[in-house]
Amino acid sequence: MFSILLVLLIIVAVLMIGIILLQKSEGSGMSGSSAASMFGGVLTGAAAGNFLTRLTAWLATIFFVLCAALALVASKMPAANNDSGLHNEILMQENMPATNTADAPTNTDTQK
Repeated sequence: MFSILLVLLIIVAVLMIGIILLQKSEGSGMSGSSAASMFGGVLTGAAAGNFLTRLTAWLATIFFVLCAALALVASKMPAANNDSGLHNEILMQENMPATNTADAPTNTDTQK
């Protein structure tokens, strides 16, 4: 389930990047001639702006829903990957006995 949601999230993210790059910006962006040539002039003018804006809004909504679903699924999963280096290091630090620095011998050299 987690893998499927993650793949869907990646696909939606890539689609959002493409749609956002196709939108017309103040500096003409990529949408100037490339969008018109790719779609044969179908997505030009105001209709293209409305369509791309709505599609971006839908993809953004799907993106956030998938992020929330991934967080929910990940929180319900058992911690099966406890063999990570960081996890082992934290466990080792928690299990170490506390050393008392007052009893430790000092290494001061008083002879010259």
